[in-house]
Amino acid sequence: MTEIDAKIETLVPAWLYLPDIAEMLGIEVTKVRQMVKEGQLLAVRRGENRSLQVPAAFIDGDKVVKGLVGLLTVLRDDRFSDDEILEWLFTADPTLPGTPVQALSENRGTEVKRRAQALAV
Repeated sequence: MTEIDAKIETLVPAWLYLPDIAEMLGIEVTKVRQMVKEGQLLAVRRGENRSLQVPAAFIDGDKVVKGLVGLLTVLRDDRFSDDEILEWLFTADPTLPGTPVQALSENRGTEVKRRAQALAV
């Protein structure tokens, strides 16, 4: 496990497998894979079998957390790697307060997106 992998493991409290997400969203697993491929969800390979998994915080009941897709686009446009995106989303920011992903789930996405746009150099 690399240093960044270890850091992400510490930051992200819970993960979901793609078939579980498909069931929660009421869609086929192929559609979830397409969402990952298109950048609407961020998945990483984890565990012994290196299966794709998505942070559980990205799913809110039967939908993707509001504002996540646009935020991922902004961060990728800022040339953030997937690891850097996860680190930023799950690192506590006392000025928010909480983590950016918590703020998204609490419908404070506008502020999170504004901060992400400010990261662009």
